[in-house]
Amino acid sequence: MTDLDIREIHFLRGPNIWTNDRVLEAWVDLGGLKDTSSDIVPGFADQLKRWFPGMIEHRCSIGERGGFFQRLDTGTWPGHILEHVTLELQTLAGHTVGFGKARETCVEGLYKVVIEYLDEVVAEACMREAREILLAGYAGKDYDIEDAVARMKRVVDRNALGPSTNAIIAAAEKRGIPWRRLREGRSLVQLGQGANQRRIWTAETDRTGAIAEHIVQDKDLTRTLLRKAGVPVPEGRVVANPDDAWEAAEDIGTPVVVKPQDANHGRGVFINLTTREQVESAFQTAATEGEGVMVERFIPGNDHRLLVVGGELIAASRGDHAVVMGNGADTISVLVDTQLNTNPLRGVSDFCPWSKIDTEEWDPAILQELEKQDYQPDSIPNDGERVLISRFANWSTEVTGLVHPRNREHVTIAAQVAGLDICGVDVVCTDIAKPLEEQGGAVVELNASPGLIMHLRPATGEVRPVGEAIIDMMFPAEKNGRIPVIGVTGTHGKTTTVKLLAHLMKATGKYLGVCHSGGLQFGDRFSCTKTGDRTSGTHGVLLHPWTEVAICESSAESILLEGLGYDRCQIGVVLNVGPEHLGLGYIDSLEQMTKVKRCVVDVVLPEGTAVLNADDVYVAGMAESEHCLCSVLFISHVADNPVVIAHLAKGGRAVFVREDMVLMAEGDKERRLCGLSEVALPVTGHFSFNVHNVLAAVGAAWAYGLADEVIIKGLSTYE
Repeated sequence: MTDLDIREIHFLRGPNIWTNDRVLEAWVDLGGLKDTSSDIVPGFADQLKRWFPGMIEHRCSIGERGGFFQRLDTGTWPGHILEHVTLELQTLAGHTVGFGKARETCVEGLYKVVIEYLDEVVAEACMREAREILLAGYAGKDYDIEDAVARMKRVVDRNALGPSTNAIIAAAEKRGIPWRRLREGRSLVQLGQGANQRRIWTAETDRTGAIAEHIVQDKDLTRTLLRKAGVPVPEGRVVANPDDAWEAAEDIGTPVVVKPQDANHGRGVFINLTTREQVESAFQTAATEGEGVMVERFIPGNDHRLLVVGGELIAASRGDHAVVMGNGADTISVLVDTQLNTNPLRGVSDFCPWSKIDTEEWDPAILQELEKQDYQPDSIPNDGERVLISRFANWSTEVTGLVHPRNREHVTIAAQVAGLDICGVDVVCTDIAKPLEEQGGAVVELNASPGLIMHLRPATGEVRPVGEAIIDMMFPAEKNGRIPVIGVTGTHGKTTTVKLLAHLMKATGKYLGVCHSGGLQFGDRFSCTKTGDRTSGTHGVLLHPWTEVAICESSAESILLEGLGYDRCQIGVVLNVGPEHLGLGYIDSLEQMTKVKRCVVDVVLPEGTAVLNADDVYVAGMAESEHCLCSVLFISHVADNPVVIAHLAKGGRAVFVREDMVLMAEGDKERRLCGLSEVALPVTGHFSFNVHNVLAAVGAAWAYGLADEVIIKGLSTYE
């Protein structure tokens, strides 16, 4: 038998039985370790503490710092330890998370290990790494934890959302805007739902036009358009060959800049060139980085990145020169590695505002900069001698408050000339607090997908709210991108209720997105594709750009194995809790199944309504849950249900049957809706089970705001 066998891994991407956040749930068979408590393995607890000293911050069930270490010392089980090591590995890799659970199932030795995550690939990699670490620990073997963490960091770099995307998502969450990553490994994110959705891809939005991107990719076209609009730009032109490049340099006047016409990220850009040899050499390299080469007048000063969002300047950062100081002993290569590359702000990850300087394969532009100073990478500068490595290597100082009003106008005009809603404007000048015209400064480049990291992690100055600015541009105040979502669950009757409710809701004139076990419905168009009662149907409904109201069925299977397909809903309907699906996902009692079904109630918005079956004791009890923060509307097939009577006495609402008549009541006032005989759906004899489905649909329609006559007509015309 395999020890710590991870049998299955499920990503619960929506609210679930553990939490309303995303979690990984692993079904872990402890195997031969099922009776191995941490306190009975010599040296195991101490070894784990040495490997992961940061786990002293894990409070665990003790509720205080060092709580998990106390559990290790007094004895805890492998599933619990796997939970904490997985959480710690994610944190060490750069994904700080804290929520976790480990619970034994009804099968001895089989645990559900639950961990919070930020990225699915990272979470799974960390769990599998944690398993190997624990097996080594139990066997008394050593393990290279530093190497393991380094590997997990590489997984983060390859798969996780970058800092720009995360900043926008964080701002969306503050505004209550739902979001979903549309594909793992890509920073493509949907914000909002259905007809109210927007999308981002890193710092580009769905309103970033192809024409605008084409303009800024063509640096000569950008420069020409900006000059005509009165924005200061350097004189320059496209050149055909090395001789033409030098001829352009002579016409413009040295020093000059040679750069690719359409490259980005500073690749192949050579600055402050004064000789023919330098210009011709730079042309050869620049020509390999893009289509076409440009020669421009060199603008002295510092590089600045100004971020324009929705026509407004939001942030500005100044780039400083990268310099090393000689000590009379070390080469420039060594000095770069020890003085520059050791800075924690410099790295290969997108989360680092500065890039590491490669001392194995040197950037040709850096080599040329060194050559101007009569240096090579293996040169040894004198003690105290200052060596310029790169003029524009460090985004370091936040300077938004210093930007002159005239310069603010220049960069906002530049973004609008290009047609960009989000634009990174590169400006070179000596003093950003003075008009560019007065100092010979200029706008040198526009970026359609600007990195935000320099504004989020400045070396000096305050963090700018760039994510918030982007969200506020995409979603005006009081807009959260949501559409009405009606969630329906229960052991049986879900699909019938969803179909009937969708028929009633047609009267709203809204475009309906409906998913149930039979397929999908978009407006009047039906898809026979089986959703399998899984959340893919809900995702499709909320992805559809026309959906104005979503009606979504959720089965026990979908909630247990994937979580709800939505984060919140306006109306949540629970029909019943029965024994039919016990055993699924190791749920072996009606109490546990009640918790599964209650997920729909837990996420109803405070201003929303939970429609609950008062005839089912398990469903009726959901109204008393601490998680039920919304109003409750009970349904019952009888008028004298004590739950309904007590609820109405408190001013609540209910839909029930008396003498074969459907009645709607609120407090001490009630009104007749229609007779059961007027309902097109069969509700008598063998079909009496449909009564609750009818009442639930009526209750949800009432909670949404449909008029009585509209509901009556819908009930009588359902096919």
